[in-house]
Amino acid sequence: MNMKNLFLMMAVCGLMLSCSSSDDNADTEEGKTVVNMLSESKRISLTKEQQVFVNDNNKFALSFLKTVNETDRSGKGFIYSPLGITYVLGMVNDAATGQTEKELEETLGFHEGGIQAVNEYCKKLIDGLPKVDKNVTLNIANAIYLNKAFTLKPQFQQDMQTYYDAKAEALDFRAPETLDHINGWCNEKTNGMIPSILNAVDPLTVSYLLNAIYFKADWASKFDENNTRNEAFTTPNGTTQLPMMHQNVLINYERNSTYSAIKIPYGSGLWNMIIMLPEEGKTVNDVVEQLMTSGVYAVYGNRDPGIVNTAYEVDVKLPRYETSSDTDDLAGGLVGLMRKMGINRAFDDGLAEIPNMANTSVYISMMRQKAKIKVNEKGSEAVAVTVSEIATMALVTPQGYPKATFHANRPFVYVITEASSGVILFVGKFTGA
Repeated sequence: MNMKNLFLMMAVCGLMLSCSSSDDNADTEEGKTVVNMLSESKRISLTKEQQVFVNDNNKFALSFLKTVNETDRSGKGFIYSPLGITYVLGMVNDAATGQTEKELEETLGFHEGGIQAVNEYCKKLIDGLPKVDKNVTLNIANAIYLNKAFTLKPQFQQDMQTYYDAKAEALDFRAPETLDHINGWCNEKTNGMIPSILNAVDPLTVSYLLNAIYFKADWASKFDENNTRNEAFTTPNGTTQLPMMHQNVLINYERNSTYSAIKIPYGSGLWNMIIMLPEEGKTVNDVVEQLMTSGVYAVYGNRDPGIVNTAYEVDVKLPRYETSSDTDDLAGGLVGLMRKMGINRAFDDGLAEIPNMANTSVYISMMRQKAKIKVNEKGSEAVAVTVSEIATMALVTPQGYPKATFHANRPFVYVITEASSGVILFVGKFTGA
């Protein structure tokens, strides 16, 4: 199978309305009801340059997935938002020059596109992504907290308001209530799922740049809680019992020698969770490597005309789970991950070229992301908060489909994407541990 064919959404008529609707559900010869989860999608209007940015920023997302997978030796699952990192570093990029700007733009997938183009791309997603599906809640928020002992340069401050909807707020970094104020923003923007992002506020720090992404959506076809059963799940350390959700659906399904995959839509079908389950004898490491070699289109579909995705009637089992992650738990933290991926000067207090942010030369002294996801019969809720500390220097049912079984009873990889733009919002791994 040509990997570039993986996951193109096949536009078909009729979005599933309910399990009892005879117009949208197909009764199989075995008497089972199969829910149609295939649907049409609409596009965010992107320029050709912005579409290239999406494709290559998704490569950054997959590279980040691979780097985390190689760094995290705990055997546990994880969830992160590369898009949240893109937003925070995009804000830094607005003030960067020289080799620092080059490293930021090349690593994030912007190919030295220039500050203006990067800013306009980020603005397009901030404005467009929350509006593509009224059935999905997506909130993207950015914030700048400034040490009142410093001032921001007027152009940087204007760019942050214009392109990132981030209005700088000057605070006393020596006051104890400042920590509560910043963490309170984090708690509010994540609907309480991430109560805090900072353990302390450094009184000598120039500013904190933050991004929060909150995503909540119901499956296009909810799993019936009455069909959830505790079943065996193979973890890296043995076998455990997990609540496995179950339903029969008409859905996009692909399979190759490394993994099988399904694309489960949320809401009206514009947002999707794509789950990649290793074939017997393969591991999640093999899946990640396959994704890196087969290209970003292997994750969410190829838009080349004439490429048709494959619809199957699939017997799906998926665990109900929650996963929380913190880059501070990884060796080297988020700064270490970014250095591995090619961003170095921005973190160097002697080499960073970020002259256009404040009334002093600055560098990124700390970065951190906390993320969390809940997956249940109703749908998914996922959040991520990313912070960078800026210091001074000395993100009608068709019939007759083939059938498949997709029982996610062992570790798997997943991503959450938006179909009209192709943007990857979250990447994750579930191991049951």
